Amino acid sequence: MGHELKSWFQLDARKLIWLICAITVIITFQYLELLSENVFSAVVPSGKISVEGQSSFLASAPSSTELDGTIRYVTHSIGLECNGTYAGSETVHGNEVSEERDMDSNDDVISETDVDLNKSSTFEEGSESPKESLSEELVDLIKNSTVYDAESSKSMTTAEVEGGLSLELSKENNMATLDSLNQTSAVNEATNDFGTYEVNDKDQNSDSILDNDNNSGRKSSSEEFEDYPESYNNKTVAKEAPTTIADMNNLLYRSRVSYHSTTPRWASAADKVLLNVRSQIEKAPILENDQQLYAPLYRNVSMFKRSYELMESTLKVYIYKEGKKPIFHKPVLKGIYASEGWFMKQLQANRNFVTKKPREAQLFYLPFSSRMLEETLYVPDSHSIQNLVEYLKNYADTIAAKYPYWNRTQGADHFLVACHDWATSETKEYMANCIRALCNSDIREGYIFGKDVSLPETTIRNPQRPLRDLGGEPPSKRSILAFFAGGMRGYLRPILLQQWGNKDPDMKIFGTMHNGKGKLNYAQHMKRSKYCICPRGYEVNSPRVVEAIFYECVPVIISDNFVPPFFEVLNWESLAVFVLEKDIPNLKKILLSIPDERYRQMQLSVKKAQQHFLWHPRPVKYDIFHMILHSVWYNRVLQMEKPR
Repeated sequence: MGHELKSWFQLDARKLIWLICAITVIITFQYLELLSENVFSAVVPSGKISVEGQSSFLASAPSSTELDGTIRYVTHSIGLECNGTYAGSETVHGNEVSEERDMDSNDDVISETDVDLNKSSTFEEGSESPKESLSEELVDLIKNSTVYDAESSKSMTTAEVEGGLSLELSKENNMATLDSLNQTSAVNEATNDFGTYEVNDKDQNSDSILDNDNNSGRKSSSEEFEDYPESYNNKTVAKEAPTTIADMNNLLYRSRVSYHSTTPRWASAADKVLLNVRSQIEKAPILENDQQLYAPLYRNVSMFKRSYELMESTLKVYIYKEGKKPIFHKPVLKGIYASEGWFMKQLQANRNFVTKKPREAQLFYLPFSSRMLEETLYVPDSHSIQNLVEYLKNYADTIAAKYPYWNRTQGADHFLVACHDWATSETKEYMANCIRALCNSDIREGYIFGKDVSLPETTIRNPQRPLRDLGGEPPSKRSILAFFAGGMRGYLRPILLQQWGNKDPDMKIFGTMHNGKGKLNYAQHMKRSKYCICPRGYEVNSPRVVEAIFYECVPVIISDNFVPPFFEVLNWESLAVFVLEKDIPNLKKILLSIPDERYRQMQLSVKKAQQHFLWHPRPVKYDIFHMILHSVWYNRVLQMEKPR
């Protein structure tokens, strides 16, 4: 009995040892697994991995199939990048404009100078970290991570996404990683090293001819930034491979095949009308020798004219009455944001397109001013636009609760026209499905080909005489090769000035011009120059593009990833020169390489395009009002998916 009991205890002891070993192995494995998860979460957040500036759109708008043709293609030339954006981080910076006040005679219209522009500031999401500073281990880890599409619940590896996606890092898990990345980034202010730049972040591109007005009452650059933390004033901008004009052409063509708006929850007569219109546009008869339309200026002049004719005879727009002034229904008609105000005013007064019966409408207009939204609601020094975003969300919720139309398409047949730099960020979440006409048409900030519209940024100095001083010298009398003058806003202009300022008699490159007796002023320089340089300011857009056309000067656009106005219709390579930011040192060589015959063809295209960029006190055929409305209409029509 004692021997059997001893054997039993020995056997039980072995089992106990095995059990302890098994528990030890399990605990060790779990510890290692937890450790690896913590390391991985420090690089890739569990919440979302998205295209830069597109996260909310991915979650709320198109399906994964649609994304193949739009958002993935948008980054096909960008490559894999790590965007050091803190989740929810927002930055706001100041700007200066005169405090002079000048009330318009129309009580329902205000001019830019009615606004206390010293409150004006800028919002920017996070700060970019240079791609060059990423370690190989970090890149490998990102490449093997998973992208989650919230709309389709489909997961895919990052390597499967064409061209690469921007990774949005969570603030809580990535402070150490971001600090490490930022420490390795080189800062080269106003040099020829185009890898990184030191920039002063502000908002508005309040540049161009306004720079050369009386600057009394304006703050200096140093005064503007003295209230902001050092981290806001000295930031590096990593430069990845830009999306060229050829890339944009490809993105546009692909979007026509792949991008379709949200399927309506129920059918309507408007859908049938738009499908019929699309069929007629695609079968447009060949147009020959039209007196008003210069064929080389357009992608397809026959389709454009047929679409325009159908818009005139068919389009009905419903304007929501909801919304309080001054944010809603009170347009700004003066200054650099005048495009959104003039459009609002002229659409509200139009009897041909506007209907009071929403059931007849194919499009629904959200009549707010992005300029007045910022002026009315932004809290100075708050460095946040969240309250502005919430205000627009509440407005969308209001019309969705009162009317069935927003809910039918999730806003896909609604549109907005907004010129303030912040509008892209303010509308990208709760108004992501809408057709957005934006001055800040930056691919990196969420511009969607096939849906959004690039809005021309126009400077209006005198609302009563918007066409004053129109035109310029003929090509034979344009003695200046290239001209630029303006404030040193953003990271690019100091580089342009350092490279070419007062160094070449053919290159008239200045800072802010001060008019003097016997000297050519800003407009006179543009009128006598062959090429007008249009560099980006704090954002990709600038009113100089339209100013150059106004004065019949060939625009030279130096702004990577900027989608030019009316891109879905116009052949921009016929009327403008596109120079990559990194090629500023070669600017003169590039311009001199253009044959004189080619220059004259472009200058002719500029003159022919001019009609599309002019505001008239009363709209006329093919003017800027009709072109903005047509681009919205055209994109909506081509979004309609043909029945299978």
